Amino acid sequence: MSGFVEKPEPIQVPGLVHLHTGKVRELYRSEAGDLVMVASDRISAYDWVLPTEIPDKGRVLTRLSLWWFDQLADLLPHHVLSTEPPAGAPDDWAGRTLVCTSLDMVPVECVARGYLTGSGLAEYDESRTVCGLALPEGLVDGSELPAPIFTPATKAAVGEHDENVSYEEVARRVGAETAARLRQATLAAYSRARDIARDRGIVLADTKFEFGFDGETLVLADEVLTPDSSRFWPAEQWEPGRAQPSYDKQFVRDWLTSAESGWDRRSEQPPPPLPEHIVEATRAKYVEAYERLTGTTWS
Repeated sequence: MSGFVEKPEPIQVPGLVHLHTGKVRELYRSEAGDLVMVASDRISAYDWVLPTEIPDKGRVLTRLSLWWFDQLADLLPHHVLSTEPPAGAPDDWAGRTLVCTSLDMVPVECVARGYLTGSGLAEYDESRTVCGLALPEGLVDGSELPAPIFTPATKAAVGEHDENVSYEEVARRVGAETAARLRQATLAAYSRARDIARDRGIVLADTKFEFGFDGETLVLADEVLTPDSSRFWPAEQWEPGRAQPSYDKQFVRDWLTSAESGWDRRSEQPPPPLPEHIVEATRAKYVEAYERLTGTTWS
C-alpha cells in the first residue's frame, strides 16, 4: 500500500475543471481549453506523498522550471503560455501556477543519464546494462558514463514505481519516428543542461523530461530540471564509489529510514509527519539548488 497519506481535496475555482491530483501538482482545464498546473508544497518519498509540506517548494519548482525553459528555448519549444493565476484563484497560487498549451502527451518518461546511480546502477550491477544498453566494466555508484544515454520509463500512477523500458519498447508503443525524436530531444536538452549546471559547480547526474505534441511539433512539457525531476550533486563533493550528496529530498529519505522516525518502509503503514528540522533542511536544499543554478537570490 502506498500513495497519499492524506489526499487533499482540490480547490474549486470558477471556470476551471479539476482534472488530476498528482504527487505535487493539481491539474485543471480552463474554459479556453488550456491546462492550468499548480505546484503545491507536497513532497513524496518511497512512493508515499507525505503529510508534511515543505514551505516554498512549489514556487521553487515553478520558478526553476521557467528558468530552464528559457535556457532550452532555442532547442525545444515549451508549453507555457502564462504564469498569471486565473481569475478567482486563491492568492496562494501566485508564483506556483503555469497556464499551458494542452498537448497530446507522449506516454513515456524520457530519462537521460550521464552518471550511473539509482535504478540504473541496480540494473548495471546485475547485467552491465541500463535499459538494455551495454555499458563498460568497472563502473561504480556515481561514475560518469562514456556518453549520456537515453533510458526511458513508463509513467506510473501515484504510489507506484515508474518502470524502466528499452528503447525498442518505446518504439513499439509510440512508433519508430517518435521514439527517435524523443531520444534526440532528450539527449540534446540533457547535454545543454549538464554543461550549464557544470559551469555553476553542479553535476547533473540524470533527469526526466516529458513531451507532448502540438500538431506535428514536439513540445517540452511539465516541469524541467528541478530537484524533483533530476539528480543534482555538488561538484566539489562528487566522489564515485559511494552515494553522492544531493540537492533533493535526501534529508527526508534519510530521516524516514532512521531509527528516529520509527517507520518501517516495508510495512503497509504510512510514514509519519516530518519534524521541523528536516522540513527546514529540505527547504534550504531546494532553495540552494535554485540559487546556485540561476545565480539569483531566492526571495
